[in-house]
Amino acid sequence: MKTQRSDGSKESIMGKVSVTNNVSLDGVMQAPGRPDEDTRGGFDRGGWAVPYTDPVMAGAMAEGMSRPGVLLLGRRTYEDFAGYWPQQKDNPYTEVLDNTWKYVASNTLTEPLPWKNSTLLTGDAADAVAELKNQPGPDIAILGSGELIQSLRRRNLIDEYVLLIYPLILGAGRRLFPDGAPPSGLRLTNSLTTTTGVVIATYQTA
Repeated sequence: MKTQRSDGSKESIMGKVSVTNNVSLDGVMQAPGRPDEDTRGGFDRGGWAVPYTDPVMAGAMAEGMSRPGVLLLGRRTYEDFAGYWPQQKDNPYTEVLDNTWKYVASNTLTEPLPWKNSTLLTGDAADAVAELKNQPGPDIAILGSGELIQSLRRRNLIDEYVLLIYPLILGAGRRLFPDGAPPSGLRLTNSLTTTTGVVIATYQTA
């Protein structure tokens, strides 16, 4: 990302940290894609987002993935993605995800990481992300990674949320904003409704 100096030259500035996640009306983000994606806590309602996919959603997600940037993932999300996406040879998202640079916040994984274009962030995740934000570079996108999101929220390191809000109540599961999470004001900057009733809402932190 560049900004114009008064003398006409270009100055690099840090990119924003943006969270993109699927959530139910009661805020659950756990296992939207597959029944076996994340069964922690005995969660047996995985795959709940799949029936709501439509061309409007696909177009919005493709537009987002076409923008330059890097991915930031927690350990669980990274391992799930790395075990799934490289095998989906006929999916248009596979090449994009393979070629996107991926930062992985984990104190249990070791390098070399199995998915190409991946690098490990060790130590405190919030400290590592704060350091990334202080360097010139593209926007940082977070997918899934609920625990990582909470650690970054406590340090006010998230700039934007792109939430796909589904018209269903799951009644159980891990939530994007659990009880005890720090309060935060948000500003709606864009919204789009799909043909299946999913609201894609973009919020910036106040």
